[in-house]
Amino acid sequence: TLPKKLVKLYSRIKHYQKILARKKPKSNNYIGVRTKLQRDYTKVTNLQHDIIHKFTTKLVENYDHIVIEDLDVKHMQMSHVASKGLQRSQFSYFRQCLTYKCLWYGKHLILADRLYPSTQRCSECGNIKTGDDRITLQGNKKHHTKHNEYVCYNCEAVLDRDENAVNNLLDLI
Repeated sequence: TLPKKLVKLYSRIKHYQKILARKKPKSNNYIGVRTKLQRDYTKVTNLQHDIIHKFTTKLVENYDHIVIEDLDVKHMQMSHVASKGLQRSQFSYFRQCLTYKCLWYGKHLILADRLYPSTQRCSECGNIKTGDDRITLQGNKKHHTKHNEYVCYNCEAVLDRDENAVNNLLDLI
């Protein structure tokens, strides 16, 4: 969940954007609202960076090996399922902070290839789903499963999709 201050800033930005759209460009009112909007954008950026720095520091202090996926964020944003959340998440900044902090602390960062099938591979038997069996963000239409559940058709294991992906990424260590 997001911090209350960040939620409040997001709603204020939305409010100022509506007001700014109705103002005449280059008028004094337009400049005033634009200044307030820029101020709130700066506050959001600073708050997001603070959260990322605190989280990456905690990760690096507590773990010797850290595995992250190289995600195709541009392609994921086109699905419209979670595009606003993906834009706000700042994956590249998170990865950048984690990379240099791992170097500072002498920890090992493993980057899983973007084509690694962490969500399509069964962590129990190693079977990889292909074709119509694949799970998408909408789930699986053929087998009528939700996007957050993983059902292996080889060993018949029923797992949480995220936990299955984490187990597959931990196998890279």
